[in-house]
Amino acid sequence: MKSAFRSPALTALAALLLSGCMVGPDYVRPELALPARFAASADGQPQVAVARGWWKLFNDDTLNALVDRALTDNSDVQRAVARIEQADAVLREVGAALFPDVGVGAAASRSRISGVATPIPAGAPLYRNNFQAAISTSFEIDFWGKLRRASEAARAQALGTRYAKDTVELTLVSQLVGSYLNLRALDAQLALSRDTLTTRRDNATILRTRAERGLTNDLELQQALGAVSVIEAQIADLTRSRAIAENQLGLLSGQLDLAIAPGDLRSLPLPLQPPAGLPSSLLDARPDIRQAEAELAAASAQIGVAKAALYPSISLTGNYGSQSRELSDLFSGPANIWSLGVGLDLPLFDAGRRSARVDQASAQQKQALASYVSAVRSAFTDVRDALVAGEQYAQSVVALQAQFDAAARSLELAQKRYDAGYSRYLEVLDAQRSANDASLALVRARQSQLAEVVNLYVALGGGWADAMAEQGEAAAAAP
Repeated sequence: MKSAFRSPALTALAALLLSGCMVGPDYVRPELALPARFAASADGQPQVAVARGWWKLFNDDTLNALVDRALTDNSDVQRAVARIEQADAVLREVGAALFPDVGVGAAASRSRISGVATPIPAGAPLYRNNFQAAISTSFEIDFWGKLRRASEAARAQALGTRYAKDTVELTLVSQLVGSYLNLRALDAQLALSRDTLTTRRDNATILRTRAERGLTNDLELQQALGAVSVIEAQIADLTRSRAIAENQLGLLSGQLDLAIAPGDLRSLPLPLQPPAGLPSSLLDARPDIRQAEAELAAASAQIGVAKAALYPSISLTGNYGSQSRELSDLFSGPANIWSLGVGLDLPLFDAGRRSARVDQASAQQKQALASYVSAVRSAFTDVRDALVAGEQYAQSVVALQAQFDAAARSLELAQKRYDAGYSRYLEVLDAQRSANDASLALVRARQSQLAEVVNLYVALGGGWADAMAEQGEAAAAAP
C-alpha cells in the first residue's frame, strides 16, 4: 500500500515540478476609447480599394518598377530583414533553455606518483593511467515560468521586428511615391514653362521687328526680353529641382545612376477615395501599431522573468559514463559510473537587487503602454488629417482650375487688345504672368491632392479593403 501510494504522489509531484506556474501578468490588449468611425468622405459613396500594392492605382509602370526595386535593394529594408534574422536567432536561443543541455566528454591522463614521499604497497605501479568517457546533462526546471516568460518576450520581439520591417517598407514606399509625384509635377511645370518661354520668345521677336520698323517703342521690347529672362530662370530652377528629385528616387530605389524619362503629373489618375464612415478599427492594420503592441507584450512578459528570479530555482544534473585504468576496459561493465543530482538556489538576501529588477521591468512596461497609446492616437489623428486635407485639396484643385481658365481667357483677350492697339504690351505681360502662375499653382495643387491620397493610404496601413473584408468574414462566421 505504501508503494501504491508513493507512486501517484511522486508522479503528481514530478508533474507539478515540470509544469509549475507562471508568475507575472498575462498580456491583455489595452482598451482605448476611440471614436468608432472616422469622418465620412467628401462624396459619401462607398468604393472599393486595395490594401496591398496601393501604389499601382496610379497605373504607372515606371513607378511600379521603382517600388519593386526599392523593396529589394533599399538598405533600410535590408537592415530590417537582418533584424528579423537576429530576433529569430534570439528566439531560438531562448527557447533552447526549455530543453536539457546534453554533452559528451572524454578524458585521458597518465601520471606518476612519488616512490619516497609516502609508503606505497610493494609492487604497486608508480605510473598510472586514467581513461574516462561520459554523457552529462543539466536542466533547470521552469517551475515559476521564468524561461517560458523569456521565450514569450522573445517571441513578441521577433514578431515586432516583422512589423518593423513592414513599417520600414510602408514608409519607404510613401517616400518614393511622394518623390515620384514631385518629379512628375516638376515635369509638368517644366513643360508649361517651356511653352510659355516659346510664346514669350516669339513675342519678343515680333516686338524687335516692330521696334526696328518704328511701330513700337524700345520700352516694350525690353519688357518682353525681361519676361523671357524670367521664364529662363524659372526653367533653370525647375530643372535643378528635377535633378535632385531624380537623385532622391535613385537613392531610395538603390539605383544611383537612375535616369527617368520625362512624364506629366496630369496624366496620373486620382486613386479611389475611401468609403463613408470608415471604421477606426482599421488602424489595427498599421504595422507601427502592431509593432508597438508587440513591444508592449514583450515588456509585460519581462515582468514575469524578473519576478521569477525572486523565487527558488531548481536544477537537475546527471552524468553517465565509464572510467578505467586501461583503455581496453573503458566500456566494460565494472567501469560504469553515473551520478544524479538536484540543485536548489534560494535567494535570501541581495539588498533589493532582484526586486529592483521587477520595478525596472514594470516601469518599462508602463513606457511601452504609453508608446502604444501614443501610436494609436497619432494614427487616428493621421487618418483624420489625411481625410480633411484630401477633401480640401480637391476643392483647391477645382478653384485653381477655374482661376487658370480665367487667366488663360484674360491672356487671350489681352493679346487681342494689344494687337488691335487698344492697350500697351504691359497688359499682355501681366496676363502672361497671371496665366503662368495659375498653371503652376494648379499643378502643385494636383500634386498635393495626390500626395494626400498617399498619406491616407499610409495612415491606414496601406488601404482598407482587406481589413474590411476580414471583418465581414468574421461577422458572418460569428454565431
